Amino acid sequence: MNTKSGPRQMDDDQAPPAIDWLGNPVSCADCPHEENRVSGLCDLGRACVRDLRARRIDRFFSLNPALADGYLDHPFFEVRSIAARYATPFKLLPLLSDAEPDVRAMAAIRLPAARVLAMRSDPDRRVRIALARRLSGEHLLPLLSDPDYQVRLSAARSATDALLVGLLDDPEPDIRREAARRVPLTHLPALVADPEPLVRIEIARRLEPARLHLLAKDPDFRVRHAVVERLAVDELGPFLGDEDEAVRERALERMTTQKEER
Repeated sequence: MNTKSGPRQMDDDQAPPAIDWLGNPVSCADCPHEENRVSGLCDLGRACVRDLRARRIDRFFSLNPALADGYLDHPFFEVRSIAARYATPFKLLPLLSDAEPDVRAMAAIRLPAARVLAMRSDPDRRVRIALARRLSGEHLLPLLSDPDYQVRLSAARSATDALLVGLLDDPEPDIRREAARRVPLTHLPALVADPEPLVRIEIARRLEPARLHLLAKDPDFRVRHAVVERLAVDELGPFLGDEDEAVRERALERMTTQKEER
């Protein structure tokens, strides 16, 4: 904790006054880490475990990771959560029952998967989202059917291609779109009639060329444009009369390019 006066570079948060989580001013006078201040491993207003600001707490533990274990029971949840990021993993198990979701989530991220599977039913979605981002394979199955949209979406992004088949009829378009990007090709025709154009665009970008005719008369011009990008040139004729100018121009451009290359 640097207490010297004089000009210094401003922190990225414009160095507001250092206060603790209770709103009291922070000073180095009663700090239990005097040796860290002397050695430059903490800096008042920038890297301080007693500060309210998460950035400053994180900087402190990044400089002093060996001290993190001693702060896992701190009364301020932000300190516990950030300390858990640096602490010895086998010390984190008690934090799975912490009152604060952010603390539970950090512990769930760092502990072995076998230790945190029960947390998939945690009442707070922040914990379930954290698990969806770190688990893999069949461990993700309960999260793929989670009632919360954000949890399912995070799980979908972590899931294997095969697991995404179960999301083809998800009520949320963003999740069906994620499935459409990676689901095995044999399942794509099931989505050609999806009510969301952005899902059908993903289908048009991946569908086998021989099956692109399934989307050739799609009501959304963006889908037809995606079809024109991949359809065999000798099948582009009908698109020269498309109602959308961009679709017509792209079809003509591809046909003209092929003629010039011959």
